[in-house]
Amino acid sequence: MTQGRPMRADARRNYERLLEVAAQAFAEHGEKASLDDIAKRAGVGSGTLYRHFPTRQALLEAAYLDRIEALGVRAEELAKELPPGEALGEWLYELAVGTLQVRGMKALLSSAVTESSAAALTVCGNVVKGAVARLVGAAQAAGALRGDVEPIEVLRLAHGVASAVELAGTGEREIRRYLGLLHEGLRSG
Repeated sequence: MTQGRPMRADARRNYERLLEVAAQAFAEHGEKASLDDIAKRAGVGSGTLYRHFPTRQALLEAAYLDRIEALGVRAEELAKELPPGEALGEWLYELAVGTLQVRGMKALLSSAVTESSAAALTVCGNVVKGAVARLVGAAQAAGALRGDVEPIEVLRLAHGVASAVELAGTGEREIRRYLGLLHEGLRSG
């Protein structure tokens, strides 16, 4: 969002419309959706889009920030409701389902699992990494997860599960099976 003074009402409307259209376009076409098409569908010029969102990554993150923040909140809820190993498994399931349901989110989360990526330092990357670190730490403390497993590794493996399901074309029903197999391999003792 534009920094500094508050936006004029018309600029605020353009910003909100761009986010709405971008989320739809990324869901339909993935992260490679045409930015010019997004601007056109939002009823603004390309210059307006780039003034608000200087990069594709900035637009992608802004479009999915609410969803990613909800995943962070969901991690906390699951940690309170379920034993640590189960909370981690359920959160990974919800994360994988989200990446399959919303194509643009997969690209956003891809950047979060690449430690060297500047995008990994974004708000979305920090939310996802923080959530998985808390859940992995709790599962390790409870003895439900090997102590030598790093949170980023779990995140990468879950991303791989979502990619495998997508490649196989089997859909959400296979996610639990694949995550179960993954969890068996990561289980402590």
